[in-house]
Amino acid sequence: MPTLLRMPEVAANATEAVLADWLVAENAEFAASDAIATVETEKAIVDVEADDAGVVLRRLVEPGSQVEVGAPIAVLGTPGESVDDLDAALVALGVAVTAPVGPERGDLADASPDPAADTAAQDPLDAPVDAPVDPESGAPLQEEAPAPVRSNGRVFTSPLARKIAKEGGLLVEDITGTGPRGRILRRDVEAALAAAPSQSAAPAPTPAPTPAPTPAEIPHTRLRRAVAARLTESKQTAPHFYLRTTVRADALVALRAEINDGDVRVSLNDMVVKGVAAAHRAVPEMNVVWTPDAVRTFDTVDIAVAVATDRGLMTPVVRDVTSLTVGAVAERVRDLAGRARDGSLKQDELEGGTISVTNLGMYGVEEFAAIINPPHAAILAVGAVRDEPVVEDGLVVPGKLMTLTLSVDHRPVDGVVAARWLAALTQLLERPFRLLT
Repeated sequence: MPTLLRMPEVAANATEAVLADWLVAENAEFAASDAIATVETEKAIVDVEADDAGVVLRRLVEPGSQVEVGAPIAVLGTPGESVDDLDAALVALGVAVTAPVGPERGDLADASPDPAADTAAQDPLDAPVDAPVDPESGAPLQEEAPAPVRSNGRVFTSPLARKIAKEGGLLVEDITGTGPRGRILRRDVEAALAAAPSQSAAPAPTPAPTPAPTPAEIPHTRLRRAVAARLTESKQTAPHFYLRTTVRADALVALRAEINDGDVRVSLNDMVVKGVAAAHRAVPEMNVVWTPDAVRTFDTVDIAVAVATDRGLMTPVVRDVTSLTVGAVAERVRDLAGRARDGSLKQDELEGGTISVTNLGMYGVEEFAAIINPPHAAILAVGAVRDEPVVEDGLVVPGKLMTLTLSVDHRPVDGVVAARWLAALTQLLERPFRLLT
């Protein structure tokens, strides 16, 4: 008997997601655990896997469609199953379909309680009595093609079309879509790019008065909206307090240079991440998160690393850092950061952890305080290493200093615990050879 495949809740508290691509064709069979479709959340790309073997009888939404969690996206059958009347089967499942759902959504709904109304809505010959007709053939005249579908000011495009338009310097708002319900497809962007030279060669129009400049606006990406919501929630609900310390980084910089003389390449940030994991082992009271019912503790140390991307800030998580060498940490961070920038992270690579590390030292920022990434208990902000005079054994000598600022959620962590943790981290970074053990 046919069953419905519904949009899963691929991220905690998500209400909708984009069906990025289908991986199984209609009438094609799949095995248990095979990926049927790819879903895009605000931060990641997730494969929807099959619970059991089966066959895709019909796909109900088009790639690029934004779909509510729980809404049907496909009809599945058992291996070898075929259904003569899928529309009737859908009605029996409580769903009525007029056409595959496009990016705007809305073609897919609960079955109407009035079968006659459904029949009338789906009958292409049931045109209004006063509809304009061709005087010679008597056939209804075609209406003008609709403009690109918009929702809250957004023009719906496929992800590939939007990328090509951006690389070509075109605004999707200026492109006419030929896809379902006016959706802009790759072919529409390529046609606009091909037409651009001829348009530029057209005679210049008569000069007109220059309008007053208007402020430029950059539409929010889904990722930036999600980050904004989470950080606003963090500042409103998590009572932040801040601790700052200055670390003598001479030995840390020297050790990094020695490591990089070989085949392994590490950054100072990689060494800080390793130090944070060791500090969590030394002060396990920091390896916690706050929940409504309890303070949750963890056996392994998972650390999120802030990565800047074109779409916004992402924080992929490095798992079980204490079990990794500094070189392995560096390799893992490079992999996660690269896939964060090209949008190929999996959802589970963005979840978990108890602390984040964010570093602006490469931009010359000496110190800053960061907002905690919920549900983490803390975030460590790392500043630039700078050459400054320091007092050593009563003498002023040149030294390398690095400022660390720890933002802490006061609900699961007390000030004394955070101070002990920051002192442990300082000792580890000032005597960094212990990070290699």
